[in-house]
Amino acid sequence: MMRTSAAKYLEALVVPAGKKISLARDYTTDDERKLISREAGEELLQEGLAHLAEMQDKLYAHDQYSVLVVLQAMDAAGKDGIIKHVISGLNPVGVKVSSFKAPTAHELDHDYFWRHCLALPARGEIGIFNRSHYENVLVTRVHPELVLKENLPGIDGLEDITHEFWHKRYEQINRFEKNLAENGVVIIKIFLHLSKDEQKKRFLDRIDDPAKNWKLSPFDARERKFWDDYQRAYEEMLPATSCDSAPWFVVPADDKWFARLCIAGIITRQFEQLNLEYPSVSDEQRAVLQDVKKELLAE
Repeated sequence: MMRTSAAKYLEALVVPAGKKISLARDYTTDDERKLISREAGEELLQEGLAHLAEMQDKLYAHDQYSVLVVLQAMDAAGKDGIIKHVISGLNPVGVKVSSFKAPTAHELDHDYFWRHCLALPARGEIGIFNRSHYENVLVTRVHPELVLKENLPGIDGLEDITHEFWHKRYEQINRFEKNLAENGVVIIKIFLHLSKDEQKKRFLDRIDDPAKNWKLSPFDARERKFWDDYQRAYEEMLPATSCDSAPWFVVPADDKWFARLCIAGIITRQFEQLNLEYPSVSDEQRAVLQDVKKELLAE
C-alpha cells in the first residue's frame, strides 16, 4: 500500500461535519478497491504496530498529550478483536481499555459523561473506549424510554424527548470533546461499518462454535431487529459530532484484517500530526550523564 494512496484512502473515511450522509450510499462495509492483499496487509500491520509502539514511547516521554480512541459499532463488528490486535505491540502499562455497558443506578445518578471522565487517559497514556458516551445518542435514541431513567429536569415522559433534545446532546458532546482537545487529549473516533448480512453470519458462527457461545446474548439478537433505527441514529450522529479536532472515521468492517489495518493507519496518522519527539537534553545534563558513565565503567 503506497503511503500517499493510503493517506488519501484514510482521508476519504472521514465524516464531513454537518453534511447529511447515508451509510448505505456513501460508505462501504467491504471495500472491493482494497489497495493491498490480505497477506501483504497483515505484514504491513505488524510493521505499523511496531511504529505505533515507538510513538507510544514518545507520547509517554513527551508527557503533554494523551490519546483517546473511541470505538462504536453494531454488535459483532469486531471491537474486541480490534483492541486485541491493535494494542498487541504496545506497552500495556500505558494503555487503558474501558468497556461501557448499561449504566448502573449509581452511574445514572450522575450526568452521562461522569463515568467516561473517570476513564480518560492521563498525559502520556492511550485510552480506548469500547463503546462510549455516544451510547447516549444511539441506544437511548433507539430506546428513548431509557432516558427517563436519568431523571432529568423537564423530562417527565417520552413526549418531552424531542428532536431538539437530541441536538442539544450533540452540542453537549461537542463541547465536552472540545474541552478535552484544548487540554491535550487527541480524540480518534472510529465507527466500524458492518453489513447486516455479515452480522448475521457472525451471530450464526457464535452459535455454532461452542467456544464462542458466550459472545452472543439474546439481547444482541433482539437489538438486531432495530437495525434500521440504529443506522438512522448513526447517520444523524456522525456528521453532527464530527469536527477537525475530533473527526469520525467510518471503517469498512466486513473484513476484519482490513479493518484492523485501517485503524492502525488512522491512529498512526493522528499520532504523526503531533510531531512528537523525545525530550531534548541540555549540554549540562549531557555532561552529567557522561560523568555517570565514567563512574559505571570504573566499577
